[in-house]
Amino acid sequence: MNWSDTITSPTLILDKDRCLDNIRRMVDRAKASGVHFRPHFKTHQSARIADWFSPFGVDAITVSSVAMAKYFADHGWNNITIAFPVNLREIQGINDLAKKIHLELLVESLESIRFLVENLKAPVGLWLKADVGAHRTGVPVEEHDTFLALAKEASHSQRLSLKGVLTHAGQTYHAGSAEEVKQIYSDATSKLNLLKESLRKTGSTDIQISWGDTPSCSLVDDLSNVNEIRPGNFVLFDFTQFQIGSCREEDIAAAVACPVVALHPERNEVIIHGGAVHLSKERLEHEGVCSFGAVALPTATGWSKYIPNANVTSLSQEHGILSIPKEYLSSIQVGDLLVILPIHSCLAVDLFKQYHSLDGEIIPTMRMKTI
Repeated sequence: MNWSDTITSPTLILDKDRCLDNIRRMVDRAKASGVHFRPHFKTHQSARIADWFSPFGVDAITVSSVAMAKYFADHGWNNITIAFPVNLREIQGINDLAKKIHLELLVESLESIRFLVENLKAPVGLWLKADVGAHRTGVPVEEHDTFLALAKEASHSQRLSLKGVLTHAGQTYHAGSAEEVKQIYSDATSKLNLLKESLRKTGSTDIQISWGDTPSCSLVDDLSNVNEIRPGNFVLFDFTQFQIGSCREEDIAAAVACPVVALHPERNEVIIHGGAVHLSKERLEHEGVCSFGAVALPTATGWSKYIPNANVTSLSQEHGILSIPKEYLSSIQVGDLLVILPIHSCLAVDLFKQYHSLDGEIIPTMRMKTI
């Protein structure tokens, strides 16, 4: 039976072989640079996929929330960094986790550190968040005095163990070329190493640099300017990463299969059951249009290369409107399946409770528990 024969509604599909190849390549890149590999599991959100990392020697992970940390801790992961500014309202959950596993937290303010000093019940590792240009969270990397003050405040507690400086260079997702990504990495890590030296001079001798973002971890040949890498999206990749040049099209390991529910050849459009609740509202400029996803055809072993000039051009809650070149319209019928390559796989995964693997396996995500 073809994998597509059982699909009746929008379905997150997974190519396991591609996923394993992506893991293998990133493990090899970390080893070649001599850096610690702590993959971010917020992309796949699945204990089953997490198991695929263990044979490669991965034993430390990154997550984005206390709930995600608990989920993976319950599935046997004992060394977890929550790479999101600590949410003080979750101190009970943080304490519960810290009593059971090696937990690392992220801060960027004196207020957060002081709260932890007063309220932690078990030891945790502590990272200071640096902003190297993404301007989302973190202390600007040039503000050494602020980092020194944070490190001094953390030293007041025997339960806080300063690990170093952590960052996510999110601006690489907007880079126009591989060379621009590499330049961002070079410039930012130079500044991080200056900061590292400043912190060392205060007596914090074992300061580490933890670096995230899939584009640079995929494209920079020598990552040894840092001590640890935390890419996440690489496990599945997506159409944005393909556009950046972080991956080949054939590395994209997850897509959304969507039924065709209507045809409008007079305007070169196909309507699918597959909307914002399946694909998210993430978009990019592709082939001169605002695209919410690239369009491919199902095959016996997965899906084809994307159809040139075929894009998801509009989304409502359940509907997707696809612009399809005329030469392809005649081969598409109501009731067919089309495969959408997501713009951002992290968000597409978060909208589903399970994957449908091409080999027939149903793979739950952490959201399955909410059913």
